[in-house]
Order: sequence, then structure tokens, then C-alpha cells
Amino acid sequence: MSVQCETTAKGAAGAELGFFERWLSLWVFLCIVIGIALGQFIPGPFQALGRLEVAQVNLPVGVLIWVMIIPMLMKIDFSALHQMRRHVRGVGITLFVNWAVKPFSMALLAWIFIRHVFAPWLPAEQLDSYVAGLILLAAAPCTAMVFVWSHLTKGDPMFTLTQVALNDIIMIFAFAPIVGLLLGMAAITVPWDTLLLSVLLYIVIPVAIAQSARAWLLKGGRERFDRALARLHPWSLVALLLTLILLFAFQGEAILNQPLIILMLAVPILIQVFFNSSLAYLLDRKFGVAHSVAGPSALIGASNFFELAVAAAISLFGFESGAALATVVGVLIEVPVMLLVVRVVNRSKGWYEAGLPREPSTE
Repeated sequence: MSVQCETTAKGAAGAELGFFERWLSLWVFLCIVIGIALGQFIPGPFQALGRLEVAQVNLPVGVLIWVMIIPMLMKIDFSALHQMRRHVRGVGITLFVNWAVKPFSMALLAWIFIRHVFAPWLPAEQLDSYVAGLILLAAAPCTAMVFVWSHLTKGDPMFTLTQVALNDIIMIFAFAPIVGLLLGMAAITVPWDTLLLSVLLYIVIPVAIAQSARAWLLKGGRERFDRALARLHPWSLVALLLTLILLFAFQGEAILNQPLIILMLAVPILIQVFFNSSLAYLLDRKFGVAHSVAGPSALIGASNFFELAVAAAISLFGFESGAALATVVGVLIEVPVMLLVVRVVNRSKGWYEAGLPREPSTE
């Protein structure tokens, strides 16, 4: 293992759930209240911000998303990819769940619940948009928060680092085709130019900037890099909150008219999280993968890169769309649901290892 990989793995291993992250659902709820209130009482400034677009990309949101995700992407170490051979089974299972199961299972759940079960209680003109938002949410695996979930399950940090780096590379090439395919299957018009522009703006360019900044900072040593991340972290959180306030300022009317929309959108997301985490966990056990890999594998298989989903939904469908609202519901329930999955993974360790061979694979 290279020195850079080793120090990065140690950093991933020590990732903690900070005060803000632990109470993320509370902050999102406060953003809902603040955003709705501001949108109802002073709509003018928000309407002006909403009109600041170039090529269907809202400039304020673009800046906020970059500030939000670049510090997260700086944590990814692509040099860790050569360690993938140590975890072939775990990586293979997680890739299968992330890319062959998760987006398609969400599309099915969206069709069942949005187009049928809840359709009578949802605004008919937004049904397609809700489906699109749920698909966008499921089409990109989580990046930054995965290090926290892995730490809480005592997961193998090198597996987590490798899997996140690999998912980010795949996302550059697979996000747009998968979203386009599933939206097309759902009979939703796909604005391909905007979709590809979203990939460029919210995946390719931020990854390039983050990795360049990472390499430059690491030339001054790991301590310099860690200090820079610590300084950038609060700005990332502020950008997330401002994005949510801006979005809910536009969504206020719809939420006030039908407050149960958020609960109805949460149902397929919850089912998707539990289904995919269980599938990854059980497949890891079946193929003899060590628990230290199965834990983060299950969590990577279930969590979402909601920052990308929010940005893409706003770019493709606009602030007032059901797609934007659906992606934000993912932010609202992310932490409590993933902490529940962490708890299940930790409590089931004895059961998991009882079903493994006597010398479990480190994969």
C-alpha cells in the first residue's frame, strides 16, 4: 500500500458523524420552514435568483453545488484503485447492487407508488416529475457520507476508499445513460443536452478541480490537506442549507397545499434503502465476504449522492418541479435511515459471521 493510500485510509477509518451530520434531518426540516416562509412573504428575490440561468443551468445553484461537493470529492483517492484486487468479491457485489439493481428497483418502486398507489392524492401534472426525481436520486451512489457509515460499522477503510473511487469513475460514464434509459422507459421526455451538461458540471469538472486541489495540498503533507478540508467543511454545509432554502422557497405552495407529499415520496425511498442494503449484505454473506467489508458494502449499496441528484433535478426540471422535491426528501431521511441500517449491521455481526467459512475471505 502506498503512503498516500495508507494515510487516506486512516483518515477514512477515523471519519466521525459530526454534530451537523447527526442532526441533518432537523436542519433540513428547518430549511423547509424557513424556505417556505421566505418564499411566501418575499417571493421577489427568489424569483430573480430563479431566473439567473445559462443554458438551463441556474447559476446560484451551480455555485452552491460546487461549494458543497468539491470538499467531499477531495476525500476520494483514485490511487487506491489498485487495491481493488484485495476485495474482488465485495467490490463486485457492491457494483452489482449500485448499478444493476438500485436504479432499476427505484424506477419500479416509483412506478408502483407514484403512478398507482399514491396517484389519487398527488398532483397529476407532477407525477412524471416525482418519478424522475426518484430515479435521479437512485442513479448515483453516495460518496462522502459513506466514509462515516463505514467507520460506524468498523468497516475496512481500504475497501470503502476503493469502492468510492471506483463508483465515481463509473458515475462519469454511467449516470447519464442510466437516467436517460429509465426516464425513457417511464415515458418521460429526456432533455439529453441538459442531462449531459449536468454530468459535465456536477461530476466531471468538480472531480477534476477536487483532485487537482487534493494533489496540490498533499504536496505540503497530510496535515496541510486535513487542515484545508477542515476549513472547507463549514462552507460545504452552508452551501447545502442555502440550496435547500432556495429550493423550498419555490416548493412552498405545493407543500402547503398537500403537506403529505413528503411522506408519500419517502415511502419508495425507504423501501429502496432497506431492499438494497439487505441484498448487498446477504450476497456478501453468501459469498463468504468478511463482515468488515459487508458492512460498508451494504451501506454503499443503499445510500445516495443526493447533492448530485438535487443539482440534476433542478437543471432538468426546475426549482418548482416534483423532481427537485423528490430528491430533497432523500436528503431529509438520509441520516436517520442510514443510522438504522448501521445499527442492524452491527447487531447482526454474530449472525453474519456464524454463516461464514471458518477462515472468512477478506474480500
